[in-house]
Amino acid sequence: MKYHPISSSLFVKNRQNFMAKMKPSSIAVFNSNDIYPISADSTMPFEQHRDIFYLSGVDQEESILVMFPDAPKSEHREILFLKETNEHIAVWEGEKLTKEAAFNTSGIKTVYWLQDFERIFAEIMALCDTVYVNTNEHYRANVETETREDRFTKWWKNKYPSHSVAKSNPILQRLRSVKDQLELELIQTACNITEKGFRRILNFVQPGVWEYEIEAEFIHEFLRNRSKKFAYTPIVASGKNANVLHYIENNQQCKDGDLLLLDVGAEYANYSSDMTRTIPVNRRFTDRQKKVYNAVNRVKNDATKMLVPGVIWSDYHVEVGKLMTSELLGLGLIDKADVQNEDPNWPAYKKYFMHGTSHHMGLDTHDYGLLHEPMQANMVFTVEPGIYIPDEGFGIRLEDDVVIQPSGEPFNLMRNIPIEADEIEDIMNA
Repeated sequence: MKYHPISSSLFVKNRQNFMAKMKPSSIAVFNSNDIYPISADSTMPFEQHRDIFYLSGVDQEESILVMFPDAPKSEHREILFLKETNEHIAVWEGEKLTKEAAFNTSGIKTVYWLQDFERIFAEIMALCDTVYVNTNEHYRANVETETREDRFTKWWKNKYPSHSVAKSNPILQRLRSVKDQLELELIQTACNITEKGFRRILNFVQPGVWEYEIEAEFIHEFLRNRSKKFAYTPIVASGKNANVLHYIENNQQCKDGDLLLLDVGAEYANYSSDMTRTIPVNRRFTDRQKKVYNAVNRVKNDATKMLVPGVIWSDYHVEVGKLMTSELLGLGLIDKADVQNEDPNWPAYKKYFMHGTSHHMGLDTHDYGLLHEPMQANMVFTVEPGIYIPDEGFGIRLEDDVVIQPSGEPFNLMRNIPIEADEIEDIMNA
């Protein structure tokens, strides 16, 4: 890992919070992700399953966490199973976690090698009634690959069919959505790295550069600041490409007069940042571009103020729609008749702003969080309105990451990343 060690107190607290929600005489099991093959002997870079990381800090393949708060043996209330390291693995792959290192990372005292899992698991299953399975129930999830968790669930249900089943996901959706202070510091670090990347490209972008060159500038800055990668596939969209919401080809040349939409974020210690900025390729906005830009920025600022405890996500988006409607009327993109005759299920503003404004963010860029439940302090949300005008050849989106406060306006984790149009121009022309 490139990131600095994280205090095990975070993972100890996370496990305590989870176990407090478990049914009596129950266990919960969490598996690492697979290392996925490409072809031949090639594999994709390993990405740890965010749930086992959240609960243990273990960032290694073939790991299993078992929690059994009612275990008669105190040493079996929290157990880690790890792939045993050896000299061969150390030479070819690098040393894996030792039992001591696993304890220092997670705060879990009982660590077994993976080869002992079935024997210990049989002993535990004889003493419990319910097993919490870890299924992916995120509202955006669309998983076609059978995961390591899926295979494990099939295995234990076949071997121990008389046990009851419970779901860990509803517990995790609530716990993970409200961030600990240590988590907020990690997300802030990711945002700070993103800031460095953005400031770097402000001095780099000019007519004639290619979108992929800009992508390269970002990843250069991210890696040199202990980020291992982009938090998500970056969008570097010049000109009309910005009107494709998930444009990721990043293979076009930036032209004089274009706007450049950058939806880019660094990860740090598996935590995400999620930034969008839109800048002028020739370092000056036209009057029209600046008017639209400032309209988007006003919506972002006013929408941010609405993110307070107790707000319901769907109600919030209705109110943001009203803000955007007003701005689009002012820009002449829609008129009063469009609003009066709009379809309530697809309001007039949706022609130019067709996506949502905010989503939970944290270990996943689209993080866990139950959208039907009221917002709470220490939840992290993006705020990302946009106006997309294909007929004029540009689209503008602006996005910050903010922390809901117990009272007052949210705290902006991207407060130091330039966003005002005049400031963008000043830096690009310095």
